[in-house]
Amino acid sequence: MGCLGNFLWFIFGGAVSGLSWCLAGCLWCITIVGIPVGTQCFKLAALSFFPFGKEVRYGGGAGSFLLNILWLIFSGLALALEHAALGALLCVTIIGIPFGLQHFKLAKLALMPFGAEVY
Repeated sequence: MGCLGNFLWFIFGGAVSGLSWCLAGCLWCITIVGIPVGTQCFKLAALSFFPFGKEVRYGGGAGSFLLNILWLIFSGLALALEHAALGALLCVTIIGIPFGLQHFKLAKLALMPFGAEVY
């Protein structure tokens, strides 16, 4: 499902969600202090463009927790709601369930992106 799933994902919505992450990354990179947050957004944009066959592991410490709080306030909630809404829409059909599950994975990641590693 990896290659075909990623191709279909990109055509039918992955490009939009990936561009949302890129927009958030560009907005964070405007300030010097936000550049580390912006680079994390660009890493997650790559995951959002092609999510099939990749795994996310969570970890982190106090620094990740503080960045996650700032992220949630300024950008994370909007991206998480976008992914949750698209995931719910896709899960209405049987064919869309794998794509909806990927959106739910990305919604969780949008709430706490710091301390997460993509494999």
